[in-house]
Amino acid sequence: MSDKTIRIGCAAGFWGDTEVSTPQLLEKGNLDYLVYDYLAEVTMSIMSRAKARSDDAGYAIDFVSVVMRQNIKTIAEKGVKVIANAGGVNPLACREALLKVADAAGVEIKVAVVLGDDLMEQEETLRQQGIKEMFSGIDMPKKFMSMNAYIGARAVAQALDAGAQIVITGRCVDSAVALGPLIHEFGWKESDYDCLAAGSLAGHLIECGPQATGGNFTDWDQVEGWEDMGFPIAECSANGEFIVTKPEGTGGMVTRGTVSEQMLYEIGDPCNYLLPDVTCDFSQAVLEEVGKDQVKVTHVKGREPTDTYKVSATYADGFRVICTLTLGGINAVAKGERTGNALIERAEKLIRSKGFDGFRETSVEVLGGEAMYGPHSQARNAREVVLKVAVRHDNKDALNIFAREIAPAALMMSPAMTGFFAGRPGVSPVVRLFSFLAKKSDVPLATAMGGDPVPVSMPTVGRADAELNAERPKLTSAAPEGEAVNVPLYALAWGRSGDKGNNANIGVIARKPEYMPYIRSVLTAECLADYYAHILEGKVERFDLPGSHALNFLLHDILGGGGMASLRIDPQGKAYAQMILDYPIPVPQSLAEKDGLPTLG
Repeated sequence: MSDKTIRIGCAAGFWGDTEVSTPQLLEKGNLDYLVYDYLAEVTMSIMSRAKARSDDAGYAIDFVSVVMRQNIKTIAEKGVKVIANAGGVNPLACREALLKVADAAGVEIKVAVVLGDDLMEQEETLRQQGIKEMFSGIDMPKKFMSMNAYIGARAVAQALDAGAQIVITGRCVDSAVALGPLIHEFGWKESDYDCLAAGSLAGHLIECGPQATGGNFTDWDQVEGWEDMGFPIAECSANGEFIVTKPEGTGGMVTRGTVSEQMLYEIGDPCNYLLPDVTCDFSQAVLEEVGKDQVKVTHVKGREPTDTYKVSATYADGFRVICTLTLGGINAVAKGERTGNALIERAEKLIRSKGFDGFRETSVEVLGGEAMYGPHSQARNAREVVLKVAVRHDNKDALNIFAREIAPAALMMSPAMTGFFAGRPGVSPVVRLFSFLAKKSDVPLATAMGGDPVPVSMPTVGRADAELNAERPKLTSAAPEGEAVNVPLYALAWGRSGDKGNNANIGVIARKPEYMPYIRSVLTAECLADYYAHILEGKVERFDLPGSHALNFLLHDILGGGGMASLRIDPQGKAYAQMILDYPIPVPQSLAEKDGLPTLG
């Protein structure tokens, strides 16, 4: 086994991420590869609309016009290779624009693209197959805005094998931009499942940028240097083991807590994390602090992948308006709730009188009154709140009537109404996600570097989803014996939450292994279903991760549609883990006293 290590830094976790990350990683990261993750489902629909207006659009323009324009000379001088899914729905246009930037900078560089993830031309063929949405079971809508398969890392590796210095992809899975270079460098075969799973986890840990280096960390008050956050680096070995770190002298921190939180971010079943190249099992992964800002990850397992790609399509589903205003004084929460409901009732009467149907969906949330907490709110007496009212309708004109009726409420409803800072709200389209599975054999992939596209050689067979059951190691539960006291969950664990479509996950990681039995005895699937009952529409599943002393909860149908389809203030579940961190967990009084844990009355 080779002793070579490959250092991969991630400079973008979404389209619109900071431009300071690339210079930081190039100057201080000692990198072999620089990767960028730009795409999300909503991003694809935005890019599709842009391409419909212009054949030269449809990609992450700022990747070329800002990031590469400012840094391509340094990238070429240092010999750093770049992998980015900046191609969106138009990788070829992205490549042409990048080559012009390189030419203007006097840099000769080989740029390859990965093609084949865009399935819009196959829409009618797929429609004839009677495909249903994989979660809700609904039929295909009449028209899609975008339709992209989540492709894997083999195509990236093939482009690098051909000599590419920059590889641009469309909708590959987020971790593939890091796994592709590792396949290329270490020669991992299709059957090297453990290594492929480990490389995928390395990519998953760095794909959201500084979320692995202290960003969004539960112990945010311990993280220094937000003004100069360090971006993550994965130092990977041929055996699949790797170390997560960051450039020296930068802000943030890399600890077992920060990395564990990111490992659980936006995953479902940790024993069956399905990717195009491998089925990953993160349940036994061990995360160990081996130095300052260095966390080593081992014991990642992999199995044969499925024979399908997940396809994410988006479609227009009406329009929405979201307005905010401020209310102050005593009983501000009650004033806000009454105002919001009255605004909707008043506007609905008006639009019906003009021949429109009523609203398809409405939402009233009083921010500052802990609206997200529902019946668990402890802020009913707040004296300063922001009222958010959102409505959805199929007709723009109906929503424009609603928008015009917001300001008049200042003269006819609650006292102390102010803060119309955004002015009259605009009408925006609702974009909804439609996910399904497509056979890999029906999604031909290719790479291109100026000449004719070269087909990607990769297996298209695999296991069916029904065959993916794995052995599931279990954590233990224990109720405290003898005298017990209630301790808030945050004193015992870290937490991180995120979204996948209309589902959300909540990861809970014990600060110490001995805390987990007490956490697990209380935090059951039933417990979380009850706690989030005011917003939950589906079931809750709980999964054990003994290697990291963690639990992962998957909450189905909890985001009000998710993404741009949701009217809620938190359409991506970003706050869900934080919402439960003050939940009481009984522990032995002796343990609380020994560790100095805070107790609840």
